[in-house]
Amino acid sequence: MQLTKFGHACVRVEKDGRRLVVDPGGLTGPEALDGADAVLVTHEHFDHFSEETLRRAAERNPRLRVWTNSAVAARLDGLGTRVTAVGDGETFTAEGFDVQVHGTWHAVIHPDVPRVTNVGFLIDGALFHPGDALTVPGTPVDTLLLPVHAPWSTTGHLIDYVREVAPRDAYAIHDGALNDIGTAMVDGFLGERGPGVPARYRRLAPGATVRIGLSERAR
Repeated sequence: MQLTKFGHACVRVEKDGRRLVVDPGGLTGPEALDGADAVLVTHEHFDHFSEETLRRAAERNPRLRVWTNSAVAARLDGLGTRVTAVGDGETFTAEGFDVQVHGTWHAVIHPDVPRVTNVGFLIDGALFHPGDALTVPGTPVDTLLLPVHAPWSTTGHLIDYVREVAPRDAYAIHDGALNDIGTAMVDGFLGERGPGVPARYRRLAPGATVRIGLSERAR
């Protein structure tokens, strides 16, 4: 598979000429959906879900289908069977990609801030996008998309999370609010100079593509 990073928390996955996009939110340009027939949305927050962008993409592409939680699905009323609500433990096939759903809730920001539902997606048994939660899928993960900056986590949480999931590779996502100094600080703790995680940690620039799997190579 090929993994392309877009703005903030959005990625595109490609194999055999098929494209699947995860979390094309308000910090991501609409070009992320070019050529995609399948979209996964982890939760309803604006940086992961843009109703306007998805509706426009659905108008342009009658093949486009969306899998997400029930709260997001309710906001996409009118698209009918093109939107499927999924929850923890479910499996489905999206445009040739096998997907497992893990998790139920967004991470706690503060007890006074209401939680929303959040589902993570394990794609082809290899690539895990947790959305806004440090969900441990309970199954081997080759490549973890790691939300490195959020009001609900600390760098210490991230280190422990990577250790528990134990992927081979971890790629930074959810980094749209970080400047260069913040990015360097996170890299220092999660990379080789940090206290140690079992994964090779990397950050892709927006638009960069990497091949994930046994023959991984960046381009």
